[in-house]
Amino acid sequence: MLDNHARLIEHLAQAEGWVTAAELADKLGVTTRSVRSYVTAVKSSALPLEVIESSTAGYRLHRENYAEFLKSASTRDTERPRDRQYHLVRRLGDAPEGVDIHALAESFFVSESTIEADLRKIKTSVAEEGLTLARRGALVILSGTEPNLRRLLSKMFRHEDTQGFLELASIQREFETSDLRAFKTSLLDLLDSHGYFVNEYGINHVLLHVAIAADRTSPTSPILADSAPEFSNELAALISTHFSVNLARDELTEIETLLTTRVITRAITTDEAPDVDLEELITRMRRTVHHVGEEYLVDLDDDDFILRLSLHVRNLIARAQDLSYSRNPMTRSIKTTYPMIYELAVFIAAEVQRSEGITVHDDEISYIALHVGSHLERQNKREVRLTAALVCPNYHDLHVILRDRIEAVLGEELQLRIVITRTDVDLTELSTDLVLTTIDLRSFADNVVLIQPFLTETDVDSIRKTIGRVRRQRRRRALTDELMRFFDPALFLRNFTAPSEEAMIAALGQRMIEAGVIDHSYITGAIERERMSSTAFTDTLAVPHAMTMNAHRTAISIVINETPMQWGENRVNVIALIAFSAAGRTTFQTVFHQFVTVFSDRDYVQQLVRNAVDFPTFIDELARGIEN
Repeated sequence: MLDNHARLIEHLAQAEGWVTAAELADKLGVTTRSVRSYVTAVKSSALPLEVIESSTAGYRLHRENYAEFLKSASTRDTERPRDRQYHLVRRLGDAPEGVDIHALAESFFVSESTIEADLRKIKTSVAEEGLTLARRGALVILSGTEPNLRRLLSKMFRHEDTQGFLELASIQREFETSDLRAFKTSLLDLLDSHGYFVNEYGINHVLLHVAIAADRTSPTSPILADSAPEFSNELAALISTHFSVNLARDELTEIETLLTTRVITRAITTDEAPDVDLEELITRMRRTVHHVGEEYLVDLDDDDFILRLSLHVRNLIARAQDLSYSRNPMTRSIKTTYPMIYELAVFIAAEVQRSEGITVHDDEISYIALHVGSHLERQNKREVRLTAALVCPNYHDLHVILRDRIEAVLGEELQLRIVITRTDVDLTELSTDLVLTTIDLRSFADNVVLIQPFLTETDVDSIRKTIGRVRRQRRRRALTDELMRFFDPALFLRNFTAPSEEAMIAALGQRMIEAGVIDHSYITGAIERERMSSTAFTDTLAVPHAMTMNAHRTAISIVINETPMQWGENRVNVIALIAFSAAGRTTFQTVFHQFVTVFSDRDYVQQLVRNAVDFPTFIDELARGIEN
């Protein structure tokens, strides 16, 4: 399947309903005519299955048929150019003396010119792994070390552009090994017995490496000596049992390295004295967490969190030094759904990158975001509760029973501060977020919920709906109050173009300099932030900004473009350069998160692009988006 066809499928797979040709054209950066030709090509390749449904509403993926198509396609992997290139390298790796190009073309059922083209395409990847591809007449020769060849095979098999999890079944089919699922279960049991936490996102990549090693290892390879560490011997025995091969010591060491840097973290506690290197890293991470608190007013200063983050960063550093980065299939959704958490992770990654002299990619940033998000979620459960008053007229201990029931069911969401057992209640004197009452107070206030004396499931649902409504109203008020005052007619542009992301940042930044909002250092900081990770947080919105809040005042320069521009992997219609001052720290989280949330609805953004022809109509459309 061609790259554009694969991207088309990916976009349809991410959509919940119908997607128009125009929307797909925007995302792919092509014309609607090209979209229609891609759809036709994909449908033809999948016959007799209909993998893409068409209607006047657009296109959508027939998920069951597509799953069946992928399953049936697994038996003809070499038909796809990228897969053929992988099998080509594997074939050359099995023949160090070289393979005749005529024989290669015949075995893959393609022309010699196709094989020649494949060889040109893989030449860069081959060189990157320290291998050489040479020609001697009709003979094609792949030369280099066995470890480098295995790394290349692993990289090509899982391909850098692959989205989602690396499937165990695909590895099993390719290498025709014994039951990989059974080996994985035994490996997980072994790791658990040695006190390791396991990263399920990365373990299949290690299993791929084991499968390649087993496939390319002779059954007569030497067995580990008794003097080897206990874990090494147990791992060697496990591989021998499941794959009927005995790996050499250097091969086993490489697998252990992959496990320790990509999959496992030793379960230690804050009471246990860490080694010297880890102690120094913990000190650096504590300093980083302190900087996060200073810059974003977010409290991450927790010993357990810092320890877990430090253990993760130690593995991250090892992966970066070995140029063996760990993929995260949730990167896109984390970035879009939790932009503030992702932003905190970018700040941490930037400090790690500077202090360690490494490069931290988006997938690695997303793993840091998982640590930050889980910590903040635990904090939210402890702290972010709405307050409530319970009005239940006195009758024996009925109010006590009702209060206990509410706290048992809704204790994580509500804090009952007041219990009133009288019928003459003045709601204006109550200072709580919600009022729960067993008597009809004839109030039409949004925060009053009428419940039964004996709490029912319907009552619980009503209370939760009201909690959600009150929280939305609170966020909406905060966003409206804060966001509107940050816009300036002089910083609003429509159909303003620039040749690149950095050029757009510089152009908008210059306008902000002229308006007295920032100086040149802020533009430099915004470009540095952009180089860390694209600030296109949704398919239609980019929010470039610096990681330090050193603007003279808080302001937003915004561009609304009818024709989207390329921004990272996205094509965006809206670009908002946000500059925050030190005094604006307290509002950054609310404004940043909610701003991205408002612009995450593609239909709303398209309507805004059509209707926001000037600054007043933009403000009107923005207010409508916030309200909805």
